[in-house]
Amino acid sequence: MYNKVDISGINTSNLSVLSAEEKQELLEKASKGDKDARNRLINGNLRLVLSVVQGFACRGENPDDLFQVGCIGLMKAIDNFDLSLNVKFSTYAVPLIAGEMRRYIRDNNSIRVSRSLRDLAYKTLQTREELSGKLQREPTIEEISTAMQAPKSDIINSLEAISAPVSIYEPVYSDGADSVYLLDQIKDTKNTDESWINSIALTDAIKKLDKREQKILALRFFRGKTQTEVAGEIGISQAQVSRIEKSAIEKVKLQI
Repeated sequence: MYNKVDISGINTSNLSVLSAEEKQELLEKASKGDKDARNRLINGNLRLVLSVVQGFACRGENPDDLFQVGCIGLMKAIDNFDLSLNVKFSTYAVPLIAGEMRRYIRDNNSIRVSRSLRDLAYKTLQTREELSGKLQREPTIEEISTAMQAPKSDIINSLEAISAPVSIYEPVYSDGADSVYLLDQIKDTKNTDESWINSIALTDAIKKLDKREQKILALRFFRGKTQTEVAGEIGISQAQVSRIEKSAIEKVKLQI
C-alpha cells in the first residue's frame, strides 16, 4: 500500500521515516515550542496514521477523511507526549489517533448508538478475545454472558448496535464474470411460490362472483367493516349480508 496509494493528495510512497534518535531529538525540541520540529514530527509520523487507517478499512469510511482525522490525533499526541514517561511515542500516539477516528465515525454515523450500549459492546469484544485465548476457540454467547454476568439479550443487542450496515447489493462472491450479491442470499419466507399461487387463485375466484358478492367480501375482509355496517351501505338486512357472505366464501373455496 505504501508504494502506490495517494491519500489526501499525498503520495504515501514518499512519506519520510524518522529514526528513533531523530524522533527523540525532535520531541524534545517540540516540547520546548519549536514549531519546525513539530512539523517535522508530523510529517515523519504520517505512516503511523496510515497504518491506523488501514485498521478501519472495513468500516466503509472515506480513507481520505480518516487520514485527516488521524492527523489531528497525531498532533494531539505530539503536543501532549510526556518524555519523562519513558515509553515509545508510537505506543502513546496510536490510541489517540485511533480514538479520533472512532469519534469521527461515531459522530458522523446516521445510526445513533447510546454510550452505555457501545461500552457494553466493547467490553463484550474484549471478553470474547480473552476467552478465545483461554479456551483456544471462539466462545459461545452463553460463556461470554457468564463471564460478564450480563444477560445474553443485552450482549447480542450491543454487538448488533455497533455492526456496520451492509448493502443488500454488496457482492459476496464473484468468479470474474457474474457476481452473487447479498440480496441473492436472502430468503423471503412470506412471499413464497405457494403464497403467490394462492393469491392469484383467490383473485381469479373472486372475479367469478357477481358484483354484490364481490362488494360484500371487499367491504368485510379488505376494509374491515361489520356485517351491520355493510348492510347499511348496501341497503339490505344484516341477515342477508351474512347469507350472501357465506355463499360467496363457499364459491371461492370451491374455485381454489
